[in-house]
Amino acid sequence: MDPLNTCMGSNSTTTLTQSVESARLRKLQLVGILCGFGAGAWLGAAEAPTKLVKLGVSPLVVSLLMVVGVFLARWSLPALIRGTGQMRADIRQAPHLIVWGILAGCLWAVANTLTIFAIRDVGLSIAFPIWNVNSLLGIFWGWLLFNELRDAGKIRWLTVLGGALLMFTGATLLALASSAQSPAEHPLRGILAALGAGVLWGTMYVPYRKAYLTGMNPLSFIAFFTIGELGMMSALALAYGGGFHALFDQLALARSVLFWLLLGGFVWVIGDLFQQYAAKYIGISRGIPLSNTNQLWGLLWGILVFGELHGRSTSLYAEVIGGSLLMAAGAGAIAFSSVGAQEHSRWEEAAKREGKRYHVASDYIQAGLSGSGANNIQDRLPSRPGRTWLDYLLVIAATAIFIGLAVLARAPNLALNWPALAGLGVALFLFLLLCGLALWRITRFH
Repeated sequence: MDPLNTCMGSNSTTTLTQSVESARLRKLQLVGILCGFGAGAWLGAAEAPTKLVKLGVSPLVVSLLMVVGVFLARWSLPALIRGTGQMRADIRQAPHLIVWGILAGCLWAVANTLTIFAIRDVGLSIAFPIWNVNSLLGIFWGWLLFNELRDAGKIRWLTVLGGALLMFTGATLLALASSAQSPAEHPLRGILAALGAGVLWGTMYVPYRKAYLTGMNPLSFIAFFTIGELGMMSALALAYGGGFHALFDQLALARSVLFWLLLGGFVWVIGDLFQQYAAKYIGISRGIPLSNTNQLWGLLWGILVFGELHGRSTSLYAEVIGGSLLMAAGAGAIAFSSVGAQEHSRWEEAAKREGKRYHVASDYIQAGLSGSGANNIQDRLPSRPGRTWLDYLLVIAATAIFIGLAVLARAPNLALNWPALAGLGVALFLFLLLCGLALWRITRFH
């Protein structure tokens, strides 16, 4: 008998409504893998505006404005795709996730600020792979807390452990290359900042998985996630930026580049949304390493577009590229260790445990696991409202802010390789199209 069609324990008196069918499970895994690749491309591109710290813009200002862009995108995109009414329906089912979302946002804000300092000290192409050790923590938390990789079989375990070893080796190679040959004044400080960001981001994935095992839709979860982001980042900017007046003066001085920073935050949200769907459908132990292919995209942006490492020794190129490829190979091995039926049944045990702990309806949890929303259980869950005037107001307001800042924007005084930038832009569009169509056809963004 297929374990996916059995109850989750002979002594259980309550079970989820129905396990995810094998064919449906395969489709969801394919969507998760594709979203992981798409997340890597968009998250890699989102870090490009942080190069503005090289022009003297404060790292705190860079991080704050990116978070403002994130805030605008995290509320306008869900309003455009699903509507805030459906967001409210999700929160009624699992109100505890508001707290977890805000906590995750606080962790993200601190981690993102650390990445700005890391890029300033050791550069984008080197800092990127170092902070992506967050995938190692994602694997650990997924196994420890959410039954990921339980009953996965020896082959899958060996694949995951081998991939983790490759990633650790690649990160070590990059750290040695940056500390030995980086021209930055404080390379060690940059490495520590990148590692700190990785630890915080790796821990941030715990609320992600709690949300999606409980049945929360990613488009709802990210909206509350950003409350923690904006609140924590505003507090950091005021505390370490010299107060309100000093921060306002720094923003005024940087007004010609504010648009690019907000745009970076908007791009980041698209990548993070794909990462959320990857974590939902293939777990954090697989989805996070796969989305960490952003290290290769960061390498492409840093070397091809911004000319990092230009004129350096061949050995440094070999170490940086070799370390990145090792980490990417490890992430690929982990990601393609597919979720079997027995392991997925252990996911359902973890989901049932979360549902009991927070008193969430089993129908709602099962709908989330199958990526079907309430489509197949309309008689058991509240009806989903359509869009309202508030949704259109959020979209119009976000659009107006971006247009207003775009009018004030000036091209930053950075040496850019425009053909390379155009090529990477086309790649981003293709990933957006492919991931968006796949999510719509298979899940309707549920």
